[in-house]
Amino acid sequence: MNMAATPVTNPSQLLPLELVDKCIGSRIHIVMKTDKEIVGTLLGFDDFVNMVLEDVTEFEITPEGRRITKLDQILLNGNNITMVCKYCACLVSLYSRYRLTGVS
Repeated sequence: MNMAATPVTNPSQLLPLELVDKCIGSRIHIVMKTDKEIVGTLLGFDDFVNMVLEDVTEFEITPEGRRITKLDQILLNGNNITMVCKYCACLVSLYSRYRLTGVS
């Protein structure tokens, strides 16, 4: 028997798209490449991690101060995403600073 022909898989290993798939229907926190962060409910995504979100809040730091924008639904380009996680208050981020301290 040729051992090289049999792929070894770890059942506890979770691939990135599988992790995102587990978040469908959940609130997620997205950190963008720019000074924006987005919190919303994930409705779906594709292989490029383009995402459809609903009940969205966008947080942005601008030269004039902070800006918070509420949106019903968005299509987010996956190319601009730096990090995605299930929403939680423990993430140190722009959103946490807005919520906890009101720093602009």
